[in-house]
Amino acid sequence: MTDVTTDKLMDDLRVLAADAEELLKATAGQAGDKVANVRARAQASVDAAKLRLTAAGERVTAGSREAAKATDAYVHQNPWQSIGVATGLGVLLGYLIGRK
Repeated sequence: MTDVTTDKLMDDLRVLAADAEELLKATAGQAGDKVANVRARAQASVDAAKLRLTAAGERVTAGSREAAKATDAYVHQNPWQSIGVATGLGVLLGYLIGRK
C-alpha cells in the first residue's frame, strides 16, 4: 500500500496543472472550433485547480500554525508532564532502535 500525504498530493496536482498549461501553450496554434472549445475547457479546469490548490495550501498552513500554537500552550501549561512524555517516548524509541 502506498502512503500518500497531503503535501505529496498537492505537489502532484501542481505538476499536473503545469503540464496541462504547457500542453495548452503547445496547442495554441491549432485551428478548429472543437480544438478551441477543448482548450477553453481545459484552461478553465487548470485555473480552477490552481485556485483550489492555493486555498488548500492556505488551509494546511493555517492548521499547522494552530496545532503548533496549541502544542506550545500545552507545554507551557504542563511542563513536567511534557518532559515526562518526551522522556518516555525517547526511552521507547531508544529501546526499539537498540533491539535491531
